[in-house]
Amino acid sequence: MVELGYTLMCEQCPPTALVEHAAAAEEAGFDFLVASDHYFPWLATQGHSPNAWVVLGAVAQATRRIGLMSYVTCPTMRYHPAVVAQQAATVQLMSEGRFTLGLGAGENLNEHVVGRGWPAVRIRHEMLDEATQIIRRLLESDGEVSFSGRHFTVESARLWDRPARLPIGIAVSGPDSCRLAGRLADVMIAVEPKADLVELFDAAGGCGKPRVGQVPICWGPDREEAVRLAHEQFRWFGGGWKVNAELPGPDSFSSATEVFTPDDVASAISCGPDTREHVAAVAEFAKAGFTHVAVVQIGCERQEDFITWAEREFLPELREL
Repeated sequence: MVELGYTLMCEQCPPTALVEHAAAAEEAGFDFLVASDHYFPWLATQGHSPNAWVVLGAVAQATRRIGLMSYVTCPTMRYHPAVVAQQAATVQLMSEGRFTLGLGAGENLNEHVVGRGWPAVRIRHEMLDEATQIIRRLLESDGEVSFSGRHFTVESARLWDRPARLPIGIAVSGPDSCRLAGRLADVMIAVEPKADLVELFDAAGGCGKPRVGQVPICWGPDREEAVRLAHEQFRWFGGGWKVNAELPGPDSFSSATEVFTPDDVASAISCGPDTREHVAAVAEFAKAGFTHVAVVQIGCERQEDFITWAEREFLPELREL
């Protein structure tokens, strides 16, 4: 059976609300939570972007059973990998073993703020490779870790509070990232229901490991209003990851997505009150071979009603997948 997740979308809610939503999602019966790790929102209309690691620490204390995951953290520019290892180890201990560290090659949107430029994708994958090696060594070592690579240096680092186990997931979008994830990750992460990503991951060493997907929806009693909200806050999704990884700020995303109409968004994102339509969106990931799917409910003001509806209608139907 596919496990079902709820997304703490840091770009659309303030931190206290995210913690409240996490507790409510656990109570409603979701299996796991994923939290986005951004410095900026995609669009100014989303209006938020609190620190994901502070939120995760609070959520670890506000919940008791539900799984947690960063979705995803870039460990190469805004954070040094040694710092990510320490953050992840701390959240794993605070959550008593419920956390998975999701990593990715990042987006210019969030990483340019430290003034190091934005490397080509080949270099970003090299950096992610080194960063993942560093993080895993720190998580698995009882002593000091030193590392000298092309992109990172670590000098006598050690995690003094270290969990017994911490799974690492890597986000994929094509052959190169699938090979990287198959070799280094315990979990595959993706945002598109593509069976070929699963196949590439399996071929690279990921066979039998979890595959976590994410799907945006905009549930609401009025379909027209749901489409309007999705277009206002989520039309950036239509650019595709090759574009989304490169744009430097919310204004850039606003300009680049002016061409997307509400109808364009409605054709890509399930909107409105029809439970069957939203279930079908999740089912696409199950058909592609994903073992876990996290749902993004668009719009902070809709979260409480969404969770109530999910407990009553959405989750029971999804359990049949």
